[in-house]
Amino acid sequence: MKNFKSILIATACAVTFTGAAMAESKIMLKTPIFYNSVLPGLGSSVKYVSDNIGDLSGNTLKMKIYEPNKLVHPKEILDAVSTGKVQAGFATGGNWGGKIPAARLFSSVPFGPEAPEYLAWLYKGNGSKLHQELYDANNLNVKVQVCGILAPETSGWFNKEIKSAEDLKGLKMRFFGLGALVMEKLGVSTVGLPGGEIFPAVEKGVIDATEFSMPIVDKRIGISKLLKFNYYPGWHQQATLMELIINKKTWNKMSKHQQSVINHLCKSATLDALALGESAQAPVMKDNVAKGVVNKYWSPEMLDTFKSKWLEVVNEESTKDPAFKRIYQDLEAFRTQYDLWEANAFLPRPKPSI
Repeated sequence: MKNFKSILIATACAVTFTGAAMAESKIMLKTPIFYNSVLPGLGSSVKYVSDNIGDLSGNTLKMKIYEPNKLVHPKEILDAVSTGKVQAGFATGGNWGGKIPAARLFSSVPFGPEAPEYLAWLYKGNGSKLHQELYDANNLNVKVQVCGILAPETSGWFNKEIKSAEDLKGLKMRFFGLGALVMEKLGVSTVGLPGGEIFPAVEKGVIDATEFSMPIVDKRIGISKLLKFNYYPGWHQQATLMELIINKKTWNKMSKHQQSVINHLCKSATLDALALGESAQAPVMKDNVAKGVVNKYWSPEMLDTFKSKWLEVVNEESTKDPAFKRIYQDLEAFRTQYDLWEANAFLPRPKPSI
């Protein structure tokens, strides 16, 4: 009798789910992406969403990924989603820094939070709310949510050892986001290049140095074949958020169930990306050394220099942009409270030689 009741309950649940799925509109999300989907973290999170969205939505949602430049130029993704040219897009907020300077705070923050603290601010603090409010204030017709996070990046590949700030002056360097503003204060001429253009730019002498991503990603684009000094820690990107943006008209057409599928898939993709990023770097670092790369850790003096210039950038950006000031102050208030927990809860760890 108990088995019969269980079968009835399971059947009823299946019928209910199937009925709900049949009542939902079928929606295809054409999704251009900023970074190639084969790049761990930078592109793999959206692939995770695409691979699972059909099964979890009862096949009422589908996502078709378009690699960079296949449907929309990467720099046009935000506008394309906002205007409804495409239903969705995948990038990081720092990619819109020229249009929305404060969006870079939802990408990575120099000397900013590591992944757990960043996610705590987003999910349990005001982060996600401020993220959406920023895009709404700029009349962007998009629903935005974090959908991936990267482990710390390395902070630069150079063709020589950097012993002081003087050694940076005059360099032409690929650099991303708010960190680029710091490097410019140290006399570096920065450019923003997509991953596929970095190797030829170094090879032809267009740039002298570069940063791009985590060691496992840098390996994919072959930086270590040309530049042999790789610097840690990634003071400019201790964690990097990826975001999925969906046209609001498309979002509002979805049922609560469909919206929930996307919300939970993005959280799952973020966890998957974090685990991947944290697990994959050490073997690459060792392999780099075996191939002649010299891993360097910035001196305390250099880190102090970078931080002092970062604080100058914060003051300047906050003066120019009220949105930047409001978001940064909220993040810093959260971090000040978090400091009590961080300082007491975690064991100190010795730093292995790199």
